[in-house]
Amino acid sequence: MTPPVALTIAGSDSGAGAGIQADLKVFAALGVYGTSVITALTAQNTHQVRAVLPTPADLVTVQLDAVLSDLPVLAVKTGMLGTVEVADAVAAHARAGLLPNLVVDPVLVSTSGHRLGVVAAVARLLPYALVATPNREEAAAIVGRPVTTTDDMVAAAEQIAAGGPRHVVVTGGGDDDRTDAVDVFWTGGRARLLAGPRIPTRNTHGTGCSFSAAIAARIALGDPVPEAIVFAKEYVARALAGARDWRLGTGHGPLDHFGWSR
Repeated sequence: MTPPVALTIAGSDSGAGAGIQADLKVFAALGVYGTSVITALTAQNTHQVRAVLPTPADLVTVQLDAVLSDLPVLAVKTGMLGTVEVADAVAAHARAGLLPNLVVDPVLVSTSGHRLGVVAAVARLLPYALVATPNREEAAAIVGRPVTTTDDMVAAAEQIAAGGPRHVVVTGGGDDDRTDAVDVFWTGGRARLLAGPRIPTRNTHGTGCSFSAAIAARIALGDPVPEAIVFAKEYVARALAGARDWRLGTGHGPLDHFGWSR
């Protein structure tokens, strides 16, 4: 059987824990054929981002046209865009209806703290998103105020949804005193709290990339959005738990995308 096709538009992570490399691992783990458009080259590992080289916007356009003209893409996710010019190139394709089932992961800061994107770039894509998946820090940057509590997450999700996305998930675990991890899923004009186990681990590099990639993969496989989001949260929880005791690198290590530790 021919597998469904998904597309990731994101930066390359030389440490392979996040970005294009993580997205393609998720697609493969979930039985989806992954294609890619690279928006930037980064020199990074589990400890730090050492350099970022944005891809010229015209080359991003050529990559998009090459993939979309030949392969039957069913879902698309974006990650690091890097520059407004790159975001404009991607948004032009979204505006033309060429990026089906668009999942926007507004990557603004890496796990190690390096700034990888600009809010203006993310804003270019939000009106065309089927799903947006900011974490608390990214949501705060988008709405322009702190997002720390669960109530803050609900308010931010509502505001972001007003800008275009049909569904918004603000991730980050909810109130710090909770023993579980709660994400806020805004859909149909109301908030739904998605609770799951809080996994104690330092290995969290690529969590947001993996979550959004899993949503796109499940949509490509035919899941309705709510089911895709619930599946993605459970998948990331398993991947975090699987890599809990890994010692890959000296910083925030990667996830167990393939269930190697189960």
